[in-house]
Amino acid sequence: MARRLRVEYEGALYHVMSRGNYRAPIFEEESAKAAFLTCLFEACARSGWILSAFVIMRNHYHLAIKTPHANLSTGMQWLQSTFAVRYNRFRRESGHVFQGRFKAL
Repeated sequence: MARRLRVEYEGALYHVMSRGNYRAPIFEEESAKAAFLTCLFEACARSGWILSAFVIMRNHYHLAIKTPHANLSTGMQWLQSTFAVRYNRFRRESGHVFQGRFKAL
């Protein structure tokens, strides 16, 4: 069964979260947190998002994002894939960094 389409609206406020693959720690090192923040701020600039709040935990993150344009999925795809590529390149690893699809309420 296919997953349900994500409904996106202009001007919507989303609580977005995603965790590490197999619940593995991603952000134990300060450099990983800094790299994620760099990607997050780049994604906000590219997508026109307004970042209201965020928290980065050991193995997951939460974001409060307002989307002036209906582009949450596009921006999140860029954010998570770009961070995963950079994260894996730095650690000389490959594969998924985040577990499944991000959640957005």
